[in-house]
Amino acid sequence: MRACTKTKLISSTHPTLHLSHPTPESFVWNTLIRAHVQSTVLSHPSPLSVFLRMRLHGVEPDDRTFPFLLQSCHSLPHIRPGKQIHAQVFLFGFTDDPFVRTSLIRMYSSCGSLTLARQVFDEITQPDLPSWNSIMNAYSKAGLIGDAREVFDKMPARNVISWSCMIKGYVVCGAYKDALALFREMQKVDAGGVRPNEFTMSSVLLACGRLGALEHGKWVHAYIDKSGMQIDVVLGTAMVDMYAKCGSIEKAKVVFDNMGPYKDVMAWSSMISGLAMHGHATECLELFSEMIKLGVRPNAVTFVGVLCACVHGGLVSEGKEYFRRMDEEFGIKPLIQHFGCIVDLYGKAGLVREALKVVQSMPMEPDVLVWGALLSGSRMHRDIEMSEIALKNLIQLDPTNSGAYVLLSNVYAKMGKWSEVRRVRDLMEVKEVKKVPGCSLVEVGGVLHEFFACDDSHPETREIYMMLDEIMNRLRMKGFVGNTSEALLELDEEGKELALAYHSEKLAIAFCFLKTSLGTPIRIVKNLRICRDCHDAMKMISEEFGREIVIRDCNRFHHFREGLCSCKDYW
Repeated sequence: MRACTKTKLISSTHPTLHLSHPTPESFVWNTLIRAHVQSTVLSHPSPLSVFLRMRLHGVEPDDRTFPFLLQSCHSLPHIRPGKQIHAQVFLFGFTDDPFVRTSLIRMYSSCGSLTLARQVFDEITQPDLPSWNSIMNAYSKAGLIGDAREVFDKMPARNVISWSCMIKGYVVCGAYKDALALFREMQKVDAGGVRPNEFTMSSVLLACGRLGALEHGKWVHAYIDKSGMQIDVVLGTAMVDMYAKCGSIEKAKVVFDNMGPYKDVMAWSSMISGLAMHGHATECLELFSEMIKLGVRPNAVTFVGVLCACVHGGLVSEGKEYFRRMDEEFGIKPLIQHFGCIVDLYGKAGLVREALKVVQSMPMEPDVLVWGALLSGSRMHRDIEMSEIALKNLIQLDPTNSGAYVLLSNVYAKMGKWSEVRRVRDLMEVKEVKKVPGCSLVEVGGVLHEFFACDDSHPETREIYMMLDEIMNRLRMKGFVGNTSEALLELDEEGKELALAYHSEKLAIAFCFLKTSLGTPIRIVKNLRICRDCHDAMKMISEEFGREIVIRDCNRFHHFREGLCSCKDYW
């Protein structure tokens, strides 16, 4: 690539167009450049100014100068100095240096110019492995996961970095199943004998957690133990997070305790967040106190977990106190996520007006999650006026947010205002807003199965529906009455019951009854909030059939045992 950018970096001594060899002088200057790149002190001279002084002293750069220098260009505002450095690379004849080429690819991708990164790569006659990895990672970071996979498939050779970057790319893009599939491919003989490392396993554990794939996660844990891989703080934290998100909070505690006394703030925060989403509010706050006593300073992530615990436990006064302590005691300025938690806390507790005051007093503009929290609380307590205020602001920020319309429609439906329900639905149709379908995922025998509401795509659909009918008939014999207020269609009672009967989590339950033995816990991951009718049904199923049911919806975990739920019907 011919960098055309004119440079003003050098005001003396013309560069020589040949590869420079390291000298004692260049080593010293390189060390200074590297130190300034790594420094976080704003008053320090920039690495570019150090390079300028280096040239003024008549010292020529060597093959380590530019890689160090290019590390200082890592975001969009640095694209111009990055091009200036590229011009210097060309002038001093380092365009064919493999280390410099890879650094240029990384620099351009970090600065948001994937086109220039690709141009540098394409001008390499015989790209080495680091160059292939760099361009693949560039596509991955840009969210172009298909292009990243295309590069991955074309690579003449791969190392553990190649596999790890591609797996992480899938995870970052939300393609968790693809990440696990690629990891399985890595285990095959044709993977070239490359063994995964701690970074690979952290990404795989993250994918398992997002999917709620506990059996996959257990296998990964066993693989880590068998391979003799050291469970350091990073890997241990990923494992805690995986078990917590897969519904096994007890196993998460075991891993956390086994990490010993060297746990960092992220490990503590992961365990605190896990306890919070499982509804163990008291234990969560006790763990936070223990963390403080041991001298581990909390960060913003820690307080998100603590405030979430207060939200799920309905601990309004405690939540207000922790929110105050954030700034006054620990010097942590509340972020928008913390304000969102407080809005959610007040809204769920019925303090909707107070929640609005928090929104209005925020030092930053409320985002979709903040208005969504207000809408959720308003819906729960049937505050039409507040629901409409939240909806109006939500739509302004995200006109295609189907959840906003659906929540308001729920409020109208529960109050029997069907003309308003139709108005909201007509508005969705005019704006071409599509409702996100309810989806539930279960893992049976190490295989992941997805179900959608009224789904008939599964090869065993007939058997699943027959089993579900049998389950629901048995519940009705025991007095179960469907909560038809959750049916959003203007139907008669029979039609409403039918609409509710085939929600995705009920189909998942029926499938698990067909495929698992008596007494086996059932774990379901649902993309939406569980409705009241399904919640009531799950409580009764857990009692009538003696099955423990764990459901992770978009808000929290619900553990159903012997007719009760861990959320205490507060969600």
